[in-house]
Amino acid sequence: MYKVIKAFHDLQDVKETKNGPIYTEYKVGDTYPRKGLKPSAERITQLSGSDNKQHTPLIEKIEEKAEKKPAK
Repeated sequence: MYKVIKAFHDLQDVKETKNGPIYTEYKVGDTYPRKGLKPSAERITQLSGSDNKQHTPLIEKIEEKAEKKPAK
């Protein structure tokens, strides 16, 4: 799972409507990817690096927190 660090519209996650395409919008702090989307490893690399339209990282990996075991 990833956290959005710079707002963007995902140009590879599009919904076609009668008024034209609508690209999924991600705001700073959102989780990427949205539920139901499974991006390729290449897409993750593009968004977490500078090989994208904004030429800057847009997402960063969220470190999984280890669950604390209850004290006995």
